Amino acid sequence: MTTPESTAPDRPAVGIALILLGVTAISVNDMLIKQLSGGYPLHQLVFTRSAIALVFTLVLVRLEGGWHLLKTDRPLLHLFRGLCIVVANMSFFAAIAVLPLAEATALFFAAPLFITVLSVPILGEKVGPLRIGAVVVGFLGVVIMQRPWAGEATLDVPRAVLLLPVFAALMYAMMQLMTRKLGVGARASAMAVYIQGSFLLVSALFWLVAGDGRFAAGMENESLRFLLRAWIWPEGTDRWLFLGLGLCSAVIGYCLSAAYRIASAATVAPFEYVGLPLAVLWGWAIWGDLPAPEVWAGIALIVGAGLFVFLRERQKARPVASRRPARRH
Repeated sequence: MTTPESTAPDRPAVGIALILLGVTAISVNDMLIKQLSGGYPLHQLVFTRSAIALVFTLVLVRLEGGWHLLKTDRPLLHLFRGLCIVVANMSFFAAIAVLPLAEATALFFAAPLFITVLSVPILGEKVGPLRIGAVVVGFLGVVIMQRPWAGEATLDVPRAVLLLPVFAALMYAMMQLMTRKLGVGARASAMAVYIQGSFLLVSALFWLVAGDGRFAAGMENESLRFLLRAWIWPEGTDRWLFLGLGLCSAVIGYCLSAAYRIASAATVAPFEYVGLPLAVLWGWAIWGDLPAPEVWAGIALIVGAGLFVFLRERQKARPVASRRPARRH
C-alpha cells in the first residue's frame, strides 16, 4: 500500500543546494547569537529574529501561490513540528552562551545521525547494516566529546550543558522528519510561517513571564541567565546584528523546509556537516577558540560517518536515478 510519503517529490540536487544554503545561514545565525548573548536575553533574540523573518517569509508565501497555502488539514502535526524546533533552538542557543561554538555545533551534529535512525520507524525508509554501523561510529564521536571519563570538577562547564546540544539534536531530527511527512501537502514557505509563528508565541510567553529579568537576579548559571535576563533595547551596531538574525532566520526556515520536503532525509542530512568547519572558523576568528583534541576526534568520527552514509545512499540510488522514487511504502 502506498503511503503519502511515497508520492513526495525527490530532487536530490536541489535539496542538497538548499541544505547547504540553509546550513550556512544557521552558522552565521549561531555566531550572531553567541556574539549578542552577553547583553540580551535569549527570548528577545528569538522574538526579534522571528518577527523580522516572518515578514520575508510571508512574501515568499505570496510568491509561491498566495495566502491559501497557509491552510492545513494537519494542524496538530504542524504544532508538534513547531514546538520541536523551538525546543531544539532554545536548548542549543542556551548551550552556546557557555560552550565554544565549534564544540556545541559538533555535539549538535548528532542530529543527522538521529534522522537516519528515526527515518526507519517514522518514514518507513530502509537503512541497511552498513549505514547503521556508520551511525554507531558517529555516536561514538558524540560520546568522546562528552568526556565521560572526566569528573564534574574537571569539566569547564556542567555536564548538563554538554548534553543540551545533544537534546537539541534529537528535537531537531524530529522536526525534520515531520517536515518530510508534511511535505506533500504543504509548501516550504507555509511551513516556515508556522515555525516562525511558534517562535514568536513561545518567546512572547517568556517575555510575559520573565521579561523584567526578575528570575535572573542572583543566578550564576550563564545559560539560565541568558534565557531569563531582562529585555534591553538594542543600540548602535547591535541593531544591524538583530536585523542579520532576522534575515538568517528567514533563509533557514525556507531552505531547510524545502530541502527535506523535496529530497530524502538520508540524502540531505549528511550535508549539514558543512556547519562544523564553519563553526570552527567563527570560533577561531572571533573568540580565538580552537577545539580540544577530543573534540577534533569526535568531529572526525561524525564527519566520517556522515560521508559514508551519504556515499552509501548515492550508491543505492544510482540504479534507479531515472525513476521517480517509490521506495517508501
